[in-house]
Amino acid sequence: MANINDQKILELKKQIEEKQKKVKKAQKFSPITNCSIEVDGTRFNLNVLSKEQTISMLVKLNAYAVSAKEMDLIEQYIISNYNVVDWISDLKSKLEFMSRKEEEAKLKMMEVKLDKLLSNDKRIELEIDEIADLLK
Repeated sequence: MANINDQKILELKKQIEEKQKKVKKAQKFSPITNCSIEVDGTRFNLNVLSKEQTISMLVKLNAYAVSAKEMDLIEQYIISNYNVVDWISDLKSKLEFMSRKEEEAKLKMMEVKLDKLLSNDKRIELEIDEIADLLK
């Protein structure tokens, strides 16, 4: 019975590894702006915003951008030395980056849980294989 479970666990671990590779391949957060924006008299640093704050800022700036576009001012609408479109782009990138980090954490947590579920014999076998690979 443990052997069947070990096999399922190892298959799930492979799936997790594949997902981790895809998440890691995703682009890093590379901002266009300097990440320091002043909105409504308050300065914000994009690098330290929570996910909720990032979403709120994105929604607010998008509303401003829609209004600027309707008034044919989108090209001229500058906030803290950058066009509003650049700020929106950075906030979207930051949000995607945060989501990838959350996904990485979830996958790592699943991997740890699966490791704990492996039978003692299988854990020993995997450790021996790992040591044998290191000695090659």
